Amino acid sequence: MQTILVTGGAGFIGSNFVRYMLQKYADYRIIVLDALTYAGNRENLADFERDPRYLFYHGDIGDAQVVDNLMSNADAVVNFAAETHVDRSILEAGKFIDTDIHGTFVLLEAAKKHGIERFLHISTDEVYGSIENGSFKETDPLMPNSPYSASKAGGDLLVRSYFKTYGLPVLITRSSNNYGPYQYPEKLIPLFVTNAIDDVPLPLYGDGKNVRDWIYVEDNCAAIDMVLHHGQIGEIYNIGGGNERENIFITRFILEYLGKSESLIKPVADRPGHDRRYSVDTSKIRALGWQPKWSLEDGLKQTINWYVENENWWRKIKEKQEEYKRFYQAHYANR
Repeated sequence: MQTILVTGGAGFIGSNFVRYMLQKYADYRIIVLDALTYAGNRENLADFERDPRYLFYHGDIGDAQVVDNLMSNADAVVNFAAETHVDRSILEAGKFIDTDIHGTFVLLEAAKKHGIERFLHISTDEVYGSIENGSFKETDPLMPNSPYSASKAGGDLLVRSYFKTYGLPVLITRSSNNYGPYQYPEKLIPLFVTNAIDDVPLPLYGDGKNVRDWIYVEDNCAAIDMVLHHGQIGEIYNIGGGNERENIFITRFILEYLGKSESLIKPVADRPGHDRRYSVDTSKIRALGWQPKWSLEDGLKQTINWYVENENWWRKIKEKQEEYKRFYQAHYANR
């Protein structure tokens, strides 16, 4: 395997994965396809612009001609391209259907045409829905509760169908909540860190006791790499950090680390259909030899420090990007 097409490679997890792969594999070539929507940022990979192993292409996975041209030069595909924010899916679900389902279909058709060696589809633990006790296994039914998770579940099922119907060599990963550098500041951790830096209230949903399993993005990249090279074709792999915490814990940790007062916490009306707890069984990927290296506390400190040291990166988004301002106003102004 020499050339990997990474869709959505300018986004949060995608850009971290591209960086991870280029640093680990000297003989790999990475082609990035990204539509550069509000959360895609070419600057995330600026340090590789002159690397002959890296090629960036601005385009949409829904554009069949663009996808076909790039796929013809690839040995494998890792599909990160997606609309990913639950809150946005509640406001405008149609975009999620277009990208997460139809876009995945366009990629699968091209992969089938060009005989791609491996097609790795990046999904989410949210497709399983909420669970009060225990942890979801890969064989559990999908019960998504938001337009976002429903669109991702639809993409997962479409990928599976191309394996069963056409024998396409597919793999699927479903990870828990990622955090780390380059995450667009609409998600909980970067939003709360950057708000806290500026002494702006932290809008915490409901009672703050919704539970998520958190994984540092570098650990997820290592897991995806493991599945890409050693996963069994046609299989699904859950990826989790084993760090289940309530949102209020994350919020207080951020404030304490930054030396800020808990008076910045602003309880707001809960998200419609807000899942109470996510938890995935990761025994299947651990059997491949992977395990997370980062504790939640160390990962959070590393992440907070990155946002403190890279104010220019996120201030350009929060202070100058009209899309961010519109979303923040529409979503939080009346809560």
